[in-house]
Amino acid sequence: MSQSAADLVFTNGTILTMDSARSRATSLAVTGGRVTAVGHDEVRQLVGPQTELVDLRGRLLLPGFQDAHVHAVMGGVELGECDLTGTVDPQEYRRRIRAYSDAHPEKEWITGGGWSMESFAGGLPTRQALDAVVPDRPVFLFNRDHHGAWVNTRALEVAGITAATPDPRDGRVEREPDGTPTGALQEGALALVARHLPALTAADRLAGLLRAQELLHSLGITAWQDALLCGADGYPDPSDAYLTAARDHTLTASVVGSLWWRRDAGEEQIADLLDKRERLTHGRLRCSTVKIMQDGVAENHTAAMTAPYLDGCGCATGNSGISFIAPDALKRYVTALDAEDFQVHFHALGDRAVREALDAVAAARAANGRRDTRPHLAHLQLVHPDDLGRFRELGATANLQALWAAHEPQMDELTIPFLGPERTAWQYPFGDLLRAGATLAAGSDWPVSSPDPLAAVHVAVNRVLPDSDAGPFLPEQSLDLTTALAAYTAGSAYVNHLDDTGSLRPGNRADLVVLDRDPFAAPAGEIGSARVHLTYVDGHRVHASPDA
Repeated sequence: MSQSAADLVFTNGTILTMDSARSRATSLAVTGGRVTAVGHDEVRQLVGPQTELVDLRGRLLLPGFQDAHVHAVMGGVELGECDLTGTVDPQEYRRRIRAYSDAHPEKEWITGGGWSMESFAGGLPTRQALDAVVPDRPVFLFNRDHHGAWVNTRALEVAGITAATPDPRDGRVEREPDGTPTGALQEGALALVARHLPALTAADRLAGLLRAQELLHSLGITAWQDALLCGADGYPDPSDAYLTAARDHTLTASVVGSLWWRRDAGEEQIADLLDKRERLTHGRLRCSTVKIMQDGVAENHTAAMTAPYLDGCGCATGNSGISFIAPDALKRYVTALDAEDFQVHFHALGDRAVREALDAVAAARAANGRRDTRPHLAHLQLVHPDDLGRFRELGATANLQALWAAHEPQMDELTIPFLGPERTAWQYPFGDLLRAGATLAAGSDWPVSSPDPLAAVHVAVNRVLPDSDAGPFLPEQSLDLTTALAAYTAGSAYVNHLDDTGSLRPGNRADLVVLDRDPFAAPAGEIGSARVHLTYVDGHRVHASPDA
């Protein structure tokens, strides 16, 4: 061991290194932003007059969390808009909307979101309920999963949406019996109204990014993959905010940007993506990934399934969801992107979308050989048993959003009845994917759901939401605590090509998180109660809780 004094030494706690052996230590030293020693009492030899000594007091130190699928700027912007999260009471929604509208008379539009489909019959809110609160200005509110929106009559008028307006190919306008729009929009239909929203300014986007970064650091997140950059209809393009923050060094996290694949174009857009990759890579920002959204979500029956959805009586319908890109075209696109060394980040929620994504990865492997592009599939609500082993076979990472793998009304009332018992048992098969040898990463999809990694780890282990009285959802698919933490550290670091992070070994970057306890020393049902005390990036503290 080098005898040069360290800048920072942690001691007297549990250090989970997340190396290949998942080994543990009690002391760790940092010098020049890198881990320089991991061990036990001998590490104290590196304490010098200028060394900052952190007494862990029995707390757990582990690599910084990495969110492999998040919409950070979107979430940060929405924190400053009409926030409907944290409740499922329609009356409370209306109270908040009215209060926000009254507090912002200068706003041309009322925007925000976070409402839950479970709050409304059939998951569908109405324009009339919004008209009663805000009759004179257009209102556009994303639902919790951001695959749908609630709008008032004025917003429909501004957008020119009437009974005669056809549904877009990739979405649906919900309608009353005479064809009049109800005020609920699904998937691609969002853009019919969203294109009329006042444009966010560059300052708005940058403020959203910095607001999000502060929150994510407070949750122990030191790096992430933003799943939506450059060009998705209905969503702000946050790339300028990231580039500004990277250039002026206010971006303290490491960020991989997923460039958006436009569904209305083909291979001709690759030249533009190559230009964006070069232009939008600077400092801590690297835009080396392309996001392909292959399907929708199960609750509104747009997730792509291998068999039709059921109706309320349990009979098969004529709807098997939407594949946004034809399978043969998807194979061509992924093969071409892989040949240009792009990582492909799939939104694949239904079992048909998962299969189509894996087929596309297989086509790329066959054409290009095994390249270190590390494709990953996010969401994976349904995976057909025949496809579980293909993740390992193809080197495709399973990117888990664990908070969704639990009983709640959106699952129990809007999903399970329309899948049937066989497919219900295929949902969020974390344990089966692990047993099949898949590499696991993890992300939150915030602002769709909470960005708190510890809440997600709690569900991955218990298959129950924190503080829920519900029984476990498919408990045979649970993960052990070490594996769940590894997905949020080493697994996501692998997906992000941040190979000198995700584990604590000499030479790696000192991206670290200190929890307020050692969750291994308490019952699994208490994991969700753990909190982050300290977060470090390159050995520099970026968050400290008041009680740290």
